[in-house]
Amino acid sequence: DKFRQVGENVAKVRTDVMQEQLATFRSQLEEFARKHKSDIRKNSVFRQQFHEMCAKVGVDPLASNKGVWAELLGIGDFYYELGVQIVDICIATRSHNGGLIDLLELRKLLCQKRKTDLGSLSSDDCLRAISKLKVLGSGFEVISVGKKKLVRSVPTELNKDHNGILELAQVCVF
Repeated sequence: DKFRQVGENVAKVRTDVMQEQLATFRSQLEEFARKHKSDIRKNSVFRQQFHEMCAKVGVDPLASNKGVWAELLGIGDFYYELGVQIVDICIATRSHNGGLIDLLELRKLLCQKRKTDLGSLSSDDCLRAISKLKVLGSGFEVISVGKKKLVRSVPTELNKDHNGILELAQVCVF
């Protein structure tokens, strides 16, 4: 009985220490975000690394547009605007591509629309914005066909036959 109590006390102390360390880390992460706000917004590679660092400690800067992260960085707005532009491009190109657009082509069109170079907008940025579009229903999804990533903007589930045809077309045409 005493061993159990000692074990529970040790576990509680460790848990308290870990929670304190995590709180300290989160506050330092917020300070880091404040300090590097401009770089996070402008540099796509730095932004991706920042997101990866946040994910490792369980912080989702995109979780709430009203949270501290949206307030600090405005990245909720960035991905919201990017999502709207992705929807615009997908709808505008649907008659040409049937609702399937290559992720790289989408990035190029986004950069033209935003009047920026390709390096300022990463595939990761597009993927994050597309993942936020899932609230609109089954209309937007990223699928892998061979080595390419395609954005599907039509509410149709692609089965194995469809994917096989797309892979064959990729080998024969591209």
